[in-house]
Amino acid sequence: MSAWRIPLFDTRFGPEEEAAVLRPLRAGWLTMGEEVVKLEQELRDATGARHAIAVSNCTAALQLASAALGIGPGDEVIAPSLTFVATANAPRSLGAEVRLADATSADDLCVDPDSIEAAITPRTKAIFVVHYAGFPCRMEEILALAEEHGIAVIEDSAHAVFGRHRGRTLGLHGKVGCYSFYSNKNATCGEGGALVTDDDELAQKLRLLRSHGMTTPTLDRHRGIATSYDVVMPGYNMRLDEIRAALLRVQLQKLPGFLKRRRELFRLYAETLAGTPVRLPFRGGRFEAELDETAIHILPVLLPEGTDRPAVMANMKQAGVQTSIHYPPVHGFASYAGETDRLPRTTALAARELTLPFYPSLPDAHVQAVVDTLLRSLGV
Repeated sequence: MSAWRIPLFDTRFGPEEEAAVLRPLRAGWLTMGEEVVKLEQELRDATGARHAIAVSNCTAALQLASAALGIGPGDEVIAPSLTFVATANAPRSLGAEVRLADATSADDLCVDPDSIEAAITPRTKAIFVVHYAGFPCRMEEILALAEEHGIAVIEDSAHAVFGRHRGRTLGLHGKVGCYSFYSNKNATCGEGGALVTDDDELAQKLRLLRSHGMTTPTLDRHRGIATSYDVVMPGYNMRLDEIRAALLRVQLQKLPGFLKRRRELFRLYAETLAGTPVRLPFRGGRFEAELDETAIHILPVLLPEGTDRPAVMANMKQAGVQTSIHYPPVHGFASYAGETDRLPRTTALAARELTLPFYPSLPDAHVQAVVDTLLRSLGV
């Protein structure tokens, strides 16, 4: 049970999930097996991707995507600064230099294509985009830049499982997409991730890299299909186990309902915040036109300029309402100091951002309670 009157997120499981996690236990096979095989088929069906590769988490997906595209020492990649640090850490862990790009505006916290363009150099190997809060980046402009310069686009779609943009699933606009099934995500198995791509050659490389560069998975030897294996490249151990795959399969069945409720809550927050000094990004314009296909993950708001955010968060905590910050910008971390020019919009917007409670089981009445508590904490 949560200690909060209104928590930031609230994951609930039912008898379907309980039954699912018992299947691999009773089958006596816990490593990557039949549940993962079926999960990957269901991911292909849900996204329309030619290939879906289940992995241990989204950071692993980002690392595998980077490795499969040959990103390494001497290369540069571009990533937004307003993201969880894994987006930048994944290519950096392979030796690449990360150039960070600015957010667009108070109405669009996704990465700005103009800032991406300004960061491109002859050494740029890839552009990482993040569909922040589940809302799509300006993919047409970003893809045009990538094509002009011969650069791969990797979609960090951790927030966007399985949102669509212009009729196509987010994650399939670029070369490869990466999903997260972490404990607070729209569909969860605690830890888990996946990659999707329509590129046959890239998919084959991703599968090899996922499991030590081995040509034959353990499941094939268990089935008696193969008796040995070769190792054709250095790889990793980023496999997904059967228990989490089984749990996730049930969660994916529920995901359409979860996403519908998240869209309802977003609209309710928008109505409740209207006319207040608190700004809700992603309202109107292109976002409203695609809202019914958007996989909204978090509810970020922007406090008035000059607000003492820690004091607001402390007041809300005192009232039993949990809040968070998404995210401290990457360029503010000690590990990235001096690696990028100042990013004025990200710096300013991140200082005002506050994440409010947002999850499918959140009652309508709690939205009003959250906003009332926020306004009292602001002294409004």
